[in-house]
This record gives sequence, structure tokens and C-alpha cells, in this order.
Amino acid sequence: MSVENELLKNLDKLHTTELGIVRIKRNLSLDTDNVVEWCKDKINSVNAIVTRNGKNWYINIDNCRITVNAYSYTIITAHKEKKCQN
Repeated sequence: MSVENELLKNLDKLHTTELGIVRIKRNLSLDTDNVVEWCKDKINSVNAIVTRNGKNWYINIDNCRITVNAYSYTIITAHKEKKCQN
């Protein structure tokens, strides 16, 4: 199974912490209250580039980089690469 398929197959397990929500909203300047659903939509996009390095998945989409723990499916953080499209 490819790395991308493994993550997509387990999107329902994706979650984050309360501090993770605050961090991701701040880093990406999001005005949504459902950060996990926003990340799921981005990860599920046909334009998403999913790679795995060690214990984390890295998803590059719309000039954003989302980091997800590969074992717990926790969204650790997300950052703008240049300008993130909301």
C-alpha cells in the first residue's frame, strides 16, 4: 500500500489536540472552527502531495504543509509555505 493510500484510508482517525487547533488556526490564519475537517479536505484533494519521513506524514497542498503523526493520526501542525489559500 502506498503511503498516500495508507493515510487516505485512515482519514477518519485524523484528530488534533486543543493546542493543535489553536496553533494550526494561528499558523494558517484560518477562521474555521473545524480545523480537522479543513485538514481532511486538503489531504483528500487530488493536488495534495503526501510523503512520509520517519514517524510523520507531510502533506503539501495550496502552499501549506500539514504534519501528521503516522502512528496516532494526530495533526501536529501546519504552516504556510508562501501564501495558503483558505
